[in-house]
Amino acid sequence: MVETPQGLAPGADLDRWLGNLLDGTDMAGTVEVTQFEHLIDSSNATPDDWRAIVDDLWAHRDAADAFVVLHGTDTMAYTSAALSYALTGFGKPVVLTGAQYPLGVVGSDAAPNVTGALRAAASGRLDGVAVFFGHKLLRGNRVTKVSSWAFEGFDSPGVPALALAGAPWQWNEPGQSGCGWADPEPYGRHDVLVLDLAPGISAQRLAAVLDPAPEAVVLRAFGTGNMPNEEPGLADVLTQTMAAGVPLVVASQCVQADVLLGHYEASHALASGGAISARDMTLEALYAKLVFLLSQGVRGAELARWMGANVAGELTL
Repeated sequence: MVETPQGLAPGADLDRWLGNLLDGTDMAGTVEVTQFEHLIDSSNATPDDWRAIVDDLWAHRDAADAFVVLHGTDTMAYTSAALSYALTGFGKPVVLTGAQYPLGVVGSDAAPNVTGALRAAASGRLDGVAVFFGHKLLRGNRVTKVSSWAFEGFDSPGVPALALAGAPWQWNEPGQSGCGWADPEPYGRHDVLVLDLAPGISAQRLAAVLDPAPEAVVLRAFGTGNMPNEEPGLADVLTQTMAAGVPLVVASQCVQADVLLGHYEASHALASGGAISARDMTLEALYAKLVFLLSQGVRGAELARWMGANVAGELTL
């Protein structure tokens, strides 16, 4: 990012910056940079961009031992989750990173994040997709952005970090890897609605949001998946939506949660209506997984089954 009259926008000289950063180190001359012609603020990222990154990684797969993807922080957790599903057969480590401060600002976290990502990618200990940020290496589909300003801007609240940078690095067991997905179809854009419940939401408002019906709904409910079941007509709107064939996946608004539909009476209507539990998936991993499955042509009962399956380590089973 560089300063413009309209605010920060893409435009820094990454090649020169990275060359200066690595000059005189043991990584000098070992890193090759490729760059998309049109750079974007990550707030503009869509599944089309996930597809472009996946395609570019496969195009260069045989030319490198490991890969680092530099990405804006706003949607990096969505992209890292999306890459984890699409690259289960890639066979080489992929590490995403970015910075809270632009690389040209004194005190920027860009240098330690990029060098840390390079170290992680070249470590020989990493398999799959990860995020390196704020001296922590995190599983790519377990990560969420927890701060817009802190240098430790990302965390994986449901599982331990893969590694903590230091002298030496401290590595943890990688955990469950998932069953993978052979020869996935490319990502496409799909109409997935993310809806937060809030005290006082009415059935009329909810019905208006769901008309016309999306392809799938992520309902961010309270606690372990609870909803205001005494609000007149609210449960009916949701059960009618599911009865019309729209998959409804219930997540929690809590940073750490395991959605247990039917555990409380307040979620009985969701459970009996056929809602799908997100279990302990982050919002980013859940949204990307829905888009991934829809891009594979998965629908109905098969979609519900795959939402409960561990594709790339996104779930604790």
